[in-house]
Amino acid sequence: MAEKTDTAEAAPQDVNARLIAKTIPVTVLTGFLGAGKTTLLNRLLAHPDMGEAAVLINEFGEIGLDHLLVKETREDTVLLNSGCLCCTVRGDLVNAMRELFWQRFDKKIPWFKRMVIETTGLADPAPIIHTLMTDPTVGPRYRLDGIVTVVDAVNGAATLDAQPEAVKQAAVADRIVLSKADLATPAQLADVRNRLKALNPSAPVFDASGDFGPTDLFDAGLFSADRKIADVAGWLREEAFSKPEDHGHDHDHEHHHDHGHDHHHDHGHDHHHDHAHDPNRHDSRITSFCMTVDDPIPWDGFVTWIEMLIATQGENLLRIKGILNVEGEENPIAVHGVQHLFHPPVGLPSWPDDDHRSKIVFITRDIGRKVIEDTFNAFAAAARSGG
Repeated sequence: MAEKTDTAEAAPQDVNARLIAKTIPVTVLTGFLGAGKTTLLNRLLAHPDMGEAAVLINEFGEIGLDHLLVKETREDTVLLNSGCLCCTVRGDLVNAMRELFWQRFDKKIPWFKRMVIETTGLADPAPIIHTLMTDPTVGPRYRLDGIVTVVDAVNGAATLDAQPEAVKQAAVADRIVLSKADLATPAQLADVRNRLKALNPSAPVFDASGDFGPTDLFDAGLFSADRKIADVAGWLREEAFSKPEDHGHDHDHEHHHDHGHDHHHDHGHDHHHDHAHDPNRHDSRITSFCMTVDDPIPWDGFVTWIEMLIATQGENLLRIKGILNVEGEENPIAVHGVQHLFHPPVGLPSWPDDDHRSKIVFITRDIGRKVIEDTFNAFAAAARSGG
């Protein structure tokens, strides 16, 4: 697997997707203080589908393992009835992940096929994702599968108003679990759901009191251990950025962009008249959209453009993921970035369907859609003209 860098590679990497699919998928579980991460984790640990998983937590005492405990293998590792391995992280996450991998390889602990990392309530998930992308001892063995964010339905709107970190946690999520929905008023529930939809249209929202399990929250990434081919549609979920009536027939480039823009503002304004013009509202700074490009993209122009964005707006590029039709390449190239770090481009073995347009999902802070599109068009045009 190619070494990961903080910028795009100079040319599309011929990375074997099958090798990446064999790395261990990691799910990052996050959410603000009191949101209900521990309750969700307890539920997951008791589920039979959590077998062959390793879970990294802060403290055993926080999750109440008595009814799940099989035996303690070491001071910081226990085996659960579900077949899950649960470990506390004291200090360096990288060391814990590295040690677990080699203990697994040496058969000192049960063989696990996935990992879940629970963050602290104040944690920004980005550093964990950066570790998966950059650490030379962790990167070749693990891959980010997805980010699961727990949001409190009762206090969620107030937390989003008061805490920019909570907004970021929701904005970068691949899956969102809404806790305490049964305790929320209809108005509270509607408000938090609409705000989450505006922040992050492509993240499915699960009611914590509903019928769902680990399989609903996992396999959110481009690759799954159970599938032979990349799940491009499930990873991008780009259809969430178009209005429902547009699905299936909208292939006009400018028309498609217009609908993606309207979608964001429909949710951000129509449902929140009381907050719409509040410049201090944290989630009003977030923009989520999918940019679709009809023509093949010149790779040099794309790399120069991404490097410019990283240099000038890195901290505000919360998440970027896309499938590119690159000039001179028969098959698509997958790209994935979190703030100023980009995973090396991954060459996929084939297109998932007959639609070979490039599609790039953006979740940004304080960067408008027009800036992204205008700068991309300028760099692509310069690359095509040789400028």
